[in-house]
Amino acid sequence: MVAGIGMDGRSERLREARVARGFETAAAAADAFGWNRNTYASNENGNAPYSFRKAKAYAAAYGVRPEWLYDAAGPMRPTPEPGYVPVIGRVGANPEGLVLFATGQEGGDLAPIPPGGTEKAVAVKVVGHSMRGLADDGALIYFEDQRTAPSPDMLGEVVVLETDTDEVLVKRLLRGSRTGLYDLESVAGPTRRDARLRWAAHITAIIPPFQARRIIRGAA
Repeated sequence: MVAGIGMDGRSERLREARVARGFETAAAAADAFGWNRNTYASNENGNAPYSFRKAKAYAAAYGVRPEWLYDAAGPMRPTPEPGYVPVIGRVGANPEGLVLFATGQEGGDLAPIPPGGTEKAVAVKVVGHSMRGLADDGALIYFEDQRTAPSPDMLGEVVVLETDTDEVLVKRLLRGSRTGLYDLESVAGPTRRDARLRWAAHITAIIPPFQARRIIRGAA
């Protein structure tokens, strides 16, 4: 790989990840993910080095490993076994339905690709009982990790989403008071009003706890 602007090549790797994700310009990527255009452009052209925390956000959006993006450590992308996808975190540990990503951890659990899923599928594991009635403690929730804007067919559905305050949640998506705002209904807990979202994804499968225990495996 050709060295990028800056001695560590960090900005060049960011550009490489953006192009691989299908965005022709830095501005297009920034708009898609709700990033400040100027800040992102400065990160990508090397004028402003970005932190590992920011690398994790960029890596999640582009489907690459944050360690590779920040330090060129290891492969560019996660490499689960064929037919398996990563269990990227846990959800439901509190009434807010907060998804706690396991970014930066090596050797995470794997789960089989669900019916109709693709290589972009990921799973989160339910912890606790705040999502009872939707997914019980120990269940797996799958979604396609495509990071695209909410679509009209998501209204009224329980989806995985990210707010503009960096929270990834499992919520029922409802129309807000005006265009671009959404109400987020909890499985348990109060409804959050007029949230701005970076992306939302349909839940593609929910695997009950007993079956989830049988199919989850540790990464090699």
